[in-house]
Amino acid sequence: MKLIQILGPGCVRCEKLKQNAEEAVKRAKIEAVIEKITDINTILSFGVMMTPALAIDGEVKVAGRILSPEEIQKLLT
Repeated sequence: MKLIQILGPGCVRCEKLKQNAEEAVKRAKIEAVIEKITDINTILSFGVMMTPALAIDGEVKVAGRILSPEEIQKLLT
């Protein structure tokens, strides 16, 4: 099972990234937990300076932009 973390303060862009991650998981037909992290100190502990950011299994994959479901799916498989 994958752990997908959406890092951001809860803005519209963060919510869109979360929706795209949910769609990617559905398309990839994998089991995953999607966690939204809004605590600034936790976000900074990942080394993220620009949000939204996407981490998979604790490793930041992208920061500062919204990935499409297709892009996220590639990272998951």
